[in-house]
Amino acid sequence: MRRRGFMALVGGALASPIAARAQQPSVPVIGFLSPLEAYPPSLNEFHNGLAESGYHEGRNVLIEYRWGEGHYDRLPTLAADLVRRRVNVIVAGGGSISGLAAKAATSTIPIVALSGGDPVTLGLVASLSRPSGNVTGVAQLVTAAELKRLELLHELVPTSNAIAYLVNPGIPTWPIQDMESEARRLGVKLAVLTASSDRDLAAAFATINQEGVGALVVGSDPFFFMRRDQLVALSKRHRVPTMYYFRDFVAAGGLISYGTRLAEGWHQIGVYTAKILKGTKPADLPFVQQSEKIELVINLKAAKVLGLDVPLSLLTRADELIE
Repeated sequence: MRRRGFMALVGGALASPIAARAQQPSVPVIGFLSPLEAYPPSLNEFHNGLAESGYHEGRNVLIEYRWGEGHYDRLPTLAADLVRRRVNVIVAGGGSISGLAAKAATSTIPIVALSGGDPVTLGLVASLSRPSGNVTGVAQLVTAAELKRLELLHELVPTSNAIAYLVNPGIPTWPIQDMESEARRLGVKLAVLTASSDRDLAAAFATINQEGVGALVVGSDPFFFMRRDQLVALSKRHRVPTMYYFRDFVAAGGLISYGTRLAEGWHQIGVYTAKILKGTKPADLPFVQQSEKIELVINLKAAKVLGLDVPLSLLTRADELIE
């Protein structure tokens, strides 16, 4: 065989696989935006939701993670970075604040948001049934259950004349007036405390002790979720009966929680993300509400340590008792 013919044959053989790969569709990329740090249980459920439609990270889908690590002011920059990356869809979790940051960054890239508040009131979507824009997702309505948390905590600690409400001043949408009205109805004083740092948390518990506050409701905020172990430890150290908004706090040793299951929300986010990767438009996916799945979880061991007798009325209504 002539050298020219041989080189043409070899060149064609080498080029064929390259040409074949070039003709294959590109792997879609998910942009993952969160004000928190990585939380394996939530990520696992998100991946499980994706897997139901055959998507597996590293095989047929890539994920670009952007973590705020508790710094909310980083979210606009992180969201803009994902837009520049030209991801196929942005998943915004860890509170409504990340969904709002993603929406402000793009009006064209589909966004699947896990919202802790009412997405319509927050301005994420125009309607739950018909989002009509580039945003859809799951509304866990965590904040909407704050009043019920106060009521349940008062039922658990009826002799307390004052209950504290811990909020993050970086979030302007706390239902403080509604909580104060509910406290008056229950016949207790509401002490509003703020915290946005570890030092603030320590100071808040010092104030609880100094003012003789008998119990605490932790506001539903990503910052507090990041510090769930610290909050549980402080509550135990200062012997403060504390109400939380996710079961994860109680599983970590906390006393009581009333809220939706975080894992179920993330699973649905994975399912919705897969649908969008397959071509469904966000406007055709109604915002899912999880309000009907709110659960009451009580840690009986933590109650015993605090010297609390859990009323039968709460025991019979609890969805889960941890011993």
